[in-house]
Amino acid sequence: MRKFILCMLVLFSLWGCMVGPNYERPSVDTPQSWRVTYKEANELVNTAWWEQFGDPVLNELISASLSGNKDLKIAAARVDEFVGRYIYERAPLFPQINAGSSIGRSRSTERGAIPLPNTVTNPANQFETSLSVNWEIDFWGKLRRTTEAARADLLSTEEARNVVILSLVTSVAVAYVTLRDLDSQLDIATNTAKTREESYKIFSLRFKAGYISDLELSQVKSQYEQALATIPLIEKSIAEQENNLSVLLGRNPGPIPRGKGIDELNMPAVPAELPSDLLDRRPDIRQAEQELIAANARIGVAKAQYFPSISLTGAFGWSSIQLSNLFTGPARMWNWAVPLAAPIFTGGALAGQVMSAEAIQKQALYQYQKSIQSAFRDVEDALIDQKRSREQLEAQARQVEALRTYARVARLRYDNGYTSYIEVLDAERSLFDAELSYTQTKGTLFQDLVNVYKAMGGGWIVQADKMIATGKK
Repeated sequence: MRKFILCMLVLFSLWGCMVGPNYERPSVDTPQSWRVTYKEANELVNTAWWEQFGDPVLNELISASLSGNKDLKIAAARVDEFVGRYIYERAPLFPQINAGSSIGRSRSTERGAIPLPNTVTNPANQFETSLSVNWEIDFWGKLRRTTEAARADLLSTEEARNVVILSLVTSVAVAYVTLRDLDSQLDIATNTAKTREESYKIFSLRFKAGYISDLELSQVKSQYEQALATIPLIEKSIAEQENNLSVLLGRNPGPIPRGKGIDELNMPAVPAELPSDLLDRRPDIRQAEQELIAANARIGVAKAQYFPSISLTGAFGWSSIQLSNLFTGPARMWNWAVPLAAPIFTGGALAGQVMSAEAIQKQALYQYQKSIQSAFRDVEDALIDQKRSREQLEAQARQVEALRTYARVARLRYDNGYTSYIEVLDAERSLFDAELSYTQTKGTLFQDLVNVYKAMGGGWIVQADKMIATGKK
């Protein structure tokens, strides 16, 4: 009879139904193509795209960040935490077996209402050892739904770690490009200040000789001081950028090594990808979907509370007042039971749990849909930004060349007495501003291309993860 009951419970556990909805991926309105496309675009979303810059120093910095960044270490530890949670949540699917032993000695009163028989040893020893088993039979899928939710939580946390990797690699690349851009601006400001210093010295001598007025000397000095005032601001930005990059590397603030200049870096190609691929490439979208799966499973957990809970419990062991007789037949003891518990009246508690679970699932669904729309927007913005930055950079290059010609001609006109020095000052001031703007736009274009890779996600995150696993430097 006992074997029959046990077999039936096992069969019901295996074949029992699972209440609650099964997960199905929601339909998504996916664009057919991006608004901005490139014929020369390549399938680069699965490669270590940062190597396209051709700067070994940048490669080293990204490798260092993957091994030292504290946010990434926190994310990895959180994954370990949810591995433990998953193991814990899954454990009730299996029988819970516990062992216990006890050794004690006690004395009973001999002046009680009922005298102790002469056959009773007083004081007496007590030796006991036993095994106990408890197994909840998962008829309605409550434990399986709980495990399903825990597994989705684990996968969501793993995707959250991938989001950190995506953000970290792109942040390091952007920070390094920004740093090299600032270095280029500093070079321009320093060289301009040196040139204007030489002009100021010459004009000071000419003023002392009476060839120019105090007005002209003041104008030259103003231009010189303007260039000098620009240098500390750029140096301040460089120091702050180095500190920012140091923290990304997991280090204390300090200097950062340099590789190629902003004009020597190779321009990464635009990656090719269809909008429909974004659902599987972006880790934040996969994270949102796993959160939706977990919320969907917890509806089943809440609904299962309506149904009876059936468990199989039992114990087997030995108990004796003499250690020598502990494992003999007469000292043996055992029991088994199949307790059943079912809710009758809960004052709406179960209905409230189901309502809450369904509302959380709706929130997760809307969040999933929102993450997809945000991802489409990120890609569109990144593609548009880099396209417009290219056009702006080309126009500024022409502007710089025109202003260089303007400055050269203005200097010749002044030297030959055809114009005042105001025209020279205007040309040089415009050229200085244009050169700074040009190198800033070049840095922005590099950042826009990095953002394209960030927005598209891709298998390069797996490549970065392998670098972490292998400890590649």
